[in-house]
Amino acid sequence: MHHSTLHTAPPRSAIWLPIIAGLCASLVSIGLARFAYTPLIPSLIQAHWFSASDVVYLGAANLVGYLVGALIGHPLARRVGNATALRLMMAAVTLSFFACGFPLSVSWFFGWRLLSGIAGGAIMVLVAATVLPHVPVNRRGLASGAIFLGIGLGIAASGTLVPPLLSLGLQNTWFGLGLLALMLTAASWFGWPRAVTPAVAVATEHSQQSPTPPALYLLFAQYAFMAAGLVPAMVFLVDFVARGLGAGAHVGALIWVMYGLGAIVGPVSYGFLADKLGARLSIRIVLVVQAITLGLLAISHGFLALALLAVILGSFPPGIVPLALARVHELVPNHHQQQIAWSRATVSFATFQAVSGFAYSALFNASGGQHALLFEVAGGAIVVALLLELALRFMNQTGTCHRAQIA
Repeated sequence: MHHSTLHTAPPRSAIWLPIIAGLCASLVSIGLARFAYTPLIPSLIQAHWFSASDVVYLGAANLVGYLVGALIGHPLARRVGNATALRLMMAAVTLSFFACGFPLSVSWFFGWRLLSGIAGGAIMVLVAATVLPHVPVNRRGLASGAIFLGIGLGIAASGTLVPPLLSLGLQNTWFGLGLLALMLTAASWFGWPRAVTPAVAVATEHSQQSPTPPALYLLFAQYAFMAAGLVPAMVFLVDFVARGLGAGAHVGALIWVMYGLGAIVGPVSYGFLADKLGARLSIRIVLVVQAITLGLLAISHGFLALALLAVILGSFPPGIVPLALARVHELVPNHHQQQIAWSRATVSFATFQAVSGFAYSALFNASGGQHALLFEVAGGAIVVALLLELALRFMNQTGTCHRAQIA
């Protein structure tokens, strides 16, 4: 027995190469493609590339693309294979950075921001399914944390690279991001694992479809409300500090670096938490902390308080990904059905993220730029995510009591 496990374990380097490729993919497609836009918002307005209301809606273009990408990821991969699909999507993001260096029109810009979002969504549904089957089960929380650490590194890079790049001008900033994306795409090109043999995939495809447990629907709903809760800080945090509190772009950029630090710590620590405490309890703890943080953000003005809150908020968007993924693995044993469940979870997340992206933008413009209001609404969404679980538990208990009475 012991001999066979030793025999089948792949060498360490074979496990790490795909994880590093996955990290590069999440760094380029979400870390940079989405999050480097946030610290660019004040500059896009000041350089008169676009009006303030246009800039906000252009930010939402990436979120809409993300939803489209989550829907087309698996069909695309079935056509060309996972590794090719991932390479294509990384190339598309890289191209979009260079294209955004030319502010030809709002629709041109919207189209390229949309494409970068599509690539991000497709990569999000494919990357774990491509890499994790090659990782031992007891390390999967940590491994998925490492993959999605790319998002955090991208956020941190956007905070540290964008301000110095901006001194070279807005166009060169986009080109600089494009160059970084190009290097990471090249670095990951040969790191993707070879596909799992089709025979295995076909065998699981025809295995009996087990009914979806209610807890999985609960997870989809919770994940959706988490998406709604993370959008305002993700899109408006820099603008809130720079323009809303009047602290200026420099302090705004510093706070974004703190958000980036949180985003680096988030995935690996949340993934580790899932391995240790189980995903369900971990999700509950994280939601409580986030709800409190958003409430405090709405009333905080001091730099230290904002910096600390930014770290906690930053840990959330990339951190809940390995948590939700671990929860899917807990609830759904079959690998093929895990992939379906994960893409459904990503679609529900992406839907709420896109819809709330536009809703918050509209609310922001309608309220005359009230940032605090957005953070309060976001806190409310996180509280709803928490209450959903209590509701399901209550329904389960009453259901059990009812069945007991009948018996």
